[in-house]
Amino acid sequence: MKSKLGHLQVNINPKNLLFYKELFSFLDWSVLYSDENMLGVGDKNGSSLWFASPLKQASNDYDGFGMNHLAIAVEKQTEVDQAAAYLEEKTITTLFDTPRHRPEFCGDPKETYYQVMFESPDRILFEVVYTGPKKS
Repeated sequence: MKSKLGHLQVNINPKNLLFYKELFSFLDWSVLYSDENMLGVGDKNGSSLWFASPLKQASNDYDGFGMNHLAIAVEKQTEVDQAAAYLEEKTITTLFDTPRHRPEFCGDPKETYYQVMFESPDRILFEVVYTGPKKS
């Protein structure tokens, strides 16, 4: 059997749909569907994320049960810095002293795990991350 990630649905407040639409447009994902209650975006590999209105009210706590964060991988270390600049332009606070290298996540000193982390208006924790050869 061969498998891959198909899609994820993330329940959000529909007033925040524009935040996700702009973020994933910046990250070069395509809009698959959009209305006042739902946004579907897809990457170049066929995976998709669906942001939808919740069926009931409940707070998200990424340190509790359930998903901790959603990581979006980029191809270049500089793209993490571009994402950090985008977040700053949108006045979105980066978290955990990012962007930064995380050597504890790499076994090879010539490689890096370089990330920026932030929280969406719905308290969904996101990471934009580059893994690969370290650039000085």
